[in-house]
Amino acid sequence: MAAQRRRSLFRPCIDLHNGEVKQIVGGTLHEDDASRLKTNFVASHPSAHYAKLYKEHNLEGGHVIKLGPGNDQAAREALATWPGHLQIGGGITAENAQEWLDAGASKVIVTSYLFPEGRFALDRLKAISAAVGKNRLVVDVSCRRRDDKWLVAMNKWQTITDMEVCRESLDLLAQYCSEFLIHAADVEGLCQGIDEELVTRLGEWVTIPTTYAGGAKSVSDLELVDKLSAGKVDLTFGSSLDIFGGTLVKFDDLVKYNNEAVRQSSR
Repeated sequence: MAAQRRRSLFRPCIDLHNGEVKQIVGGTLHEDDASRLKTNFVASHPSAHYAKLYKEHNLEGGHVIKLGPGNDQAAREALATWPGHLQIGGGITAENAQEWLDAGASKVIVTSYLFPEGRFALDRLKAISAAVGKNRLVVDVSCRRRDDKWLVAMNKWQTITDMEVCRESLDLLAQYCSEFLIHAADVEGLCQGIDEELVTRLGEWVTIPTTYAGGAKSVSDLELVDKLSAGKVDLTFGSSLDIFGGTLVKFDDLVKYNNEAVRQSSR
């Protein structure tokens, strides 16, 4: 019997802000005005606690995101807990990428470095891809919607760049990286549902592994993403998840879903 097509999976995250694991409303991070930050959850556990949890359940493909300064130590502790299995993003450049791989990251995630002054620089993408290798590079094309388009957003999703998320741009980026991470910043942290149109488009456009984050509020959202993207896009849960203080989604249910999805895909 032929194997069924790949199923979309849950991908875990560890978001770090001021050295703590947090869940925030994505569009409220402002470098010049901390009072506008809306925080849904601040963990009592250190970053390593979550890395250990993901390790125990063999949840591959997770990402550690440093949201601003003061997070390096917490990031290193998470990576050291499960070396070779967690990706790292936030302030990554061609100059420091290898340092984070040496610290235990499976891959480095890059966004802002690719957009000096908000303009895409292909030479920088080529430089960091050459520095670490295509297979260890993830490009974060997190975006905000403007009219009928999605535009890449950087600097904690506050600066809109000149790159539209579309088939052409993703095809270009995919020549130099092995994976995409896409936060839908307009719905990140709101627990009001995913951007279904964006997920559908990603399913049509992407040719490499892709993880979407933003708005997930039910285990059934995994089935929805699987349907909309034909299994090409994975899903991250944040503020809705019980391990991050949420009440809508149980971590154990996501683990069960993943285990069953992997079994079905391998039949």
